Amino acid sequence: MFNLFKKKSNAEKLQAKYEKLMAEWHKYSTINRSLSDEKYAEAQKVLDEIENLNK
Repeated sequence: MFNLFKKKSNAEKLQAKYEKLMAEWHKYSTINRSLSDEKYAEAQKVLDEIENLNK
């Protein structure tokens, strides 16, 4: 209840975006390989941003 008004940090936002992209990557992996590769590349960029924030 107390976390209702708590804002997410940049790392938490990026983590949520990464998880969403990885879910899309998995969904498209059996349907459209090129779109799947694009989603994976986007997810890797977000992961690099997360790692840079943690340094």
